[in-house]
Amino acid sequence: MVIRSPPRGAPVHREHFVDAAPGVRLWVEERGDPEASALLLVMGAQASGLGWPDELVDALAAHHRVIRYDHRDTGRSTWSYETEPYAITDLADDALAVLDGLGVGRAHVVGMSLGGMLAQLLLADHPERVRTATLIGTCALSTTPYTAPDGTATPVEELPPVDPRILEMWARLPEGPGPEGGPEGDLDRRVEHWRLLNGDAIPFDAEAARDMERRVLAHTGHARVGTAHGRADHSGMLRTEALAATDVPTLVVSAPAEPVFPPPHAQHLAQVIRGAELVEIPGMGHALPRPVLEPLARAVLRHTAA
Repeated sequence: MVIRSPPRGAPVHREHFVDAAPGVRLWVEERGDPEASALLLVMGAQASGLGWPDELVDALAAHHRVIRYDHRDTGRSTWSYETEPYAITDLADDALAVLDGLGVGRAHVVGMSLGGMLAQLLLADHPERVRTATLIGTCALSTTPYTAPDGTATPVEELPPVDPRILEMWARLPEGPGPEGGPEGDLDRRVEHWRLLNGDAIPFDAEAARDMERRVLAHTGHARVGTAHGRADHSGMLRTEALAATDVPTLVVSAPAEPVFPPPHAQHLAQVIRGAELVEIPGMGHALPRPVLEPLARAVLRHTAA
């Protein structure tokens, strides 16, 4: 385990590497009081832990021991899929390994996109490890139909799909050790991806997205384009009965401009998880631009303090 000590006067900030499985090491960062209740941030597919903006992390760290980490095949964690393929459910085990490696028995879990699915696996399979769950920009691991306000039932497979512009971009993702078009061309592609994920309600800040991607690239140390999570085995993820019976307090964040899991996915998610609360963040899409950070932090802190 590698630990970096913070400079005098800086917020408490610790970095580690945790062994999650044979041959798999995960980069982990902690912020906040180590004696405070732990809050685990779980990012989406192919996204480094740096996808959680520092501003949001620090707001949460004023009240919690905040933990964020790089999934396998992202950031500074082991890139292993090409030689050791794994299932998406293994990524949920990685989240538990992070808690185990830091000696955390129970944590508040906040998951976004794929991270929201992993959080559902945790609250279904390991409820004793989850104080609360907050689910952002994700879909339900349930076969229960969505019931509209007028009583109409919609099967899960008929809920709105991913914005076709995003699907087209995902289909064109380059593979291999380096990006096409050189470093600036790669940054342009990454920024365009965030423009689509941002949705159409909040003005898109291209320079902020470019700066974030530069930080992620510097953190990662290379510009390989990861596609492992899209190719990993997605079977065995449904938890219909467990979600309907859970006692874990759960908050579902509704994003009205969400292009990956458009409304009413969030409403459906809140229906299928027993006792779930739904909160809307105005203008939010499938990204974390600055205008959504303060209301999102406020919602998470209110939920975790209950």
